[in-house]
Amino acid sequence: QVQLVESGGGLVQAGESLRLSCAASGRTFSSYAMGWFRQAPGKEREFVAAIARSVSITAYADSVKGRFTISRDNAKNTVYLQMNSLKPEDSAVYYCAAASGAYSWSAPRQRVLYDYWGQGTQVTVSS
Repeated sequence: QVQLVESGGGLVQAGESLRLSCAASGRTFSSYAMGWFRQAPGKEREFVAAIARSVSITAYADSVKGRFTISRDNAKNTVYLQMNSLKPEDSAVYYCAAASGAYSWSAPRQRVLYDYWGQGTQVTVSS
């Protein structure tokens, strides 16, 4: 079992930056791939970024590539999402998720491959 708690959301203006954090409980954090997803009102939850347990493998949605960076600190049981050059269309509730087993060695983009989810943190970008 893994419990995930996101933090770092807030209200910013377009062009500004935010860093989201996701703290995980348990001693097996390093055995999970971690992902960030987001959900805007009236839309489906969509993939943002993921990082494999090995750290060297990452994946990004085309809409955030070059602006967002995912990283993890296994010693702190924490995954981060650095978001730069934010746009109003980035506004959403952001969720972190953990994927176990064989999928932990990749950076999965599919929601169904993730076993555990946090409660989310709101990010609002004003124009």
